Amino acid sequence: MRAGRDIISPMSAPLPSEPTILVVDDEKNIVELAKLYLTSEGYRVESAFDGFQAIEKSRELRPCLIVLDLMLPNVDGWEVCRLIRQESDVPIIIVSARGDDVDRIVGLELGADDYLVKPFNPRELVVRVKAVLRRTQAGAKQATAVSIGKLHVNLSSREVTVDGAPVKLRPKEFDIIATLAASPDTVFTREKLLEQVWGYNFPGDTRTVDVHVGWLRGKLAGADVEIRTVWGVGYKLVCPGE
Repeated sequence: MRAGRDIISPMSAPLPSEPTILVVDDEKNIVELAKLYLTSEGYRVESAFDGFQAIEKSRELRPCLIVLDLMLPNVDGWEVCRLIRQESDVPIIIVSARGDDVDRIVGLELGADDYLVKPFNPRELVVRVKAVLRRTQAGAKQATAVSIGKLHVNLSSREVTVDGAPVKLRPKEFDIIATLAASPDTVFTREKLLEQVWGYNFPGDTRTVDVHVGWLRGKLAGADVEIRTVWGVGYKLVCPGE
């Protein structure tokens, strides 16, 4: 196995000249099938067959989206997703034979944007790719900022500051605070946050939202804002001093 410093070195490669989808799977027939359908829709498709290749190619190619299998040689998909999320907000669709809700939730908590269970219809993969890209590209077009108390959320640069000091957030943490800050004093159910931020709605199991809100509360200390729990419903962002 390569040294850890080879895995976590920063992304510095230039952007490719055209949008690229990186398909990562050790089953070559699945890669070829995904490539066939995605190419027919006008996407440029590159492939990787193990975890090391996935990390290296994500840095080299700077794809617009990654289709990522979990059961990979060398470095598994969980770790690949975690490492990529430390470096990039690139949309990730996990594909896996593991279809339990727990696996889905863990994947989403690691920062994946969608989760597709094998075996899957390649047409469904294409639809999900288009939906994730629409959602992420629409968010990228926003050019507004929100300030509440000492909290400042820049929706275009995806940067958050508290009293002028930058706050490092995970991608989904940013999406949650951006959603709440855009509509202060508005109550969002856990199901609504899960649907808006992750694109999923798992009735009866919204633990991933509670986990991310817990992380956010710690990171936003001193912002003069509060992510308040509305018991039995969900969360809202309030400024207690107002």
